[in-house]
Amino acid sequence: MQMIKPRTVATGIALAWIALGAAPALADPAKDVQVAARALGFLENAPHGAVVLGIVYDPGKPATVAERDALMAAIGSGLTAGDLTITGKPIEASAVGGAGGMAALYVTTGSPYSEIGAAASGKKLLTISSDKACAQSGACVMSVVTTPAVEITVNHNAATAVGATFKAAFRMMIKEI
Repeated sequence: MQMIKPRTVATGIALAWIALGAAPALADPAKDVQVAARALGFLENAPHGAVVLGIVYDPGKPATVAERDALMAAIGSGLTAGDLTITGKPIEASAVGGAGGMAALYVTTGSPYSEIGAAASGKKLLTISSDKACAQSGACVMSVVTTPAVEITVNHNAATAVGATFKAAFRMMIKEI
């Protein structure tokens, strides 16, 4: 009986992932937040000038804290996209209901989507995430994925609930569910 080397098995698995197009993509928070900022400019009555983007995370989930940190680093002292300059403000998921003074909320992957979505909807705050599941569930208005290619999904019902209307030119470039 011939032994198969572990490296041969690992190489075979990696090639299978690539062949199937299922290689896991690594999120790029800097790109994601830049595209999200540009997407805000496609809103009817879009915000202009300096605005605050709430970065929602769950302090009990290290992955959401890491994404919060990466997003805050990407935004730095201000991220400019078109005529919009965004600053970030970290917000714990449990505090969304009391949050104010923000143009939108960026929901980190793995945060309690339904709880955040309900609180944000009640405050008429647009929600964005890099996790498509957030938009698919209706908790987020929009998901922005930039790796391996830009893909923006807008949940029509969630957008309607917060009073968000996107320009026709933008709606032609996105997937609306």
